[in-house]
Amino acid sequence: MTSDPAASSMPSEILRLRASIDNIDAALVHLLAERFKLTRQVGELKAIGNMPPADPARDAQQIERLTEIAEASGLDPDFAVQFRQFIVSEVIRRHELIAREHADETMPELDTYA
Repeated sequence: MTSDPAASSMPSEILRLRASIDNIDAALVHLLAERFKLTRQVGELKAIGNMPPADPARDAQQIERLTEIAEASGLDPDFAVQFRQFIVSEVIRRHELIAREHADETMPELDTYA
């Protein structure tokens, strides 16, 4: 990492806050990576089960849930919903790609007695 000459004149409190922001940004990226690993698995199961990439009923439930969480956290609910939509649109795009990859596959029957 390169040293920023402007940082030497920056108040230490700003530098401390920026370091915390950088840590949160890194955590967000790691969380998104984990989320996409899980949604990839969902996409595979949907594709094999011949299910559509999007689920409007779940989407509505999640928007309501996220709105409540945002309000309770002091975050603008509209921002939270827009942020979620940005992520979900990428998930759906990936699910559509997965569905094309699995176009001829079907999910095996489950053995409920196993």
